[in-house]
Amino acid sequence: MANWKTPTDLKYQKSDEWVRIEGDTATIGISDYAQDALNDLAFLEFAVSVGDSIEKGEAFGSVESVKAQSELVAPISGTVIELNTALEKSPETVNGDPYGAGWMVKVKVKDAAEAGSLMDAAAYEAFCQTR
Repeated sequence: MANWKTPTDLKYQKSDEWVRIEGDTATIGISDYAQDALNDLAFLEFAVSVGDSIEKGEAFGSVESVKAQSELVAPISGTVIELNTALEKSPETVNGDPYGAGWMVKVKVKDAAEAGSLMDAAAYEAFCQTR
């Protein structure tokens, strides 16, 4: 069994972003698996601003650690309503709390049906085991 957390109320995509949909708002971040693989995050940059539209599969920013640089890919389309700009000063927050204080962006969902193509926690854990 994996030693990383995979909350069952979230949906996941293969590029390791998670999404929590509440009403018409989606909160997006990176998984515990991803932050663990990247190790200590040193830098986070957003490529979008509040009011921008993002499409599923598009990059909305990037994270860097000593080990790697990785694009952040939107798991769902929508309009950006909030950015967790505190992460630009303290990216290590993601390492300590990837599903809480380490959330990255909130969007007003354009089409909730897009979440149907994402993995549930069990499928994502199984996918991570293959890497």
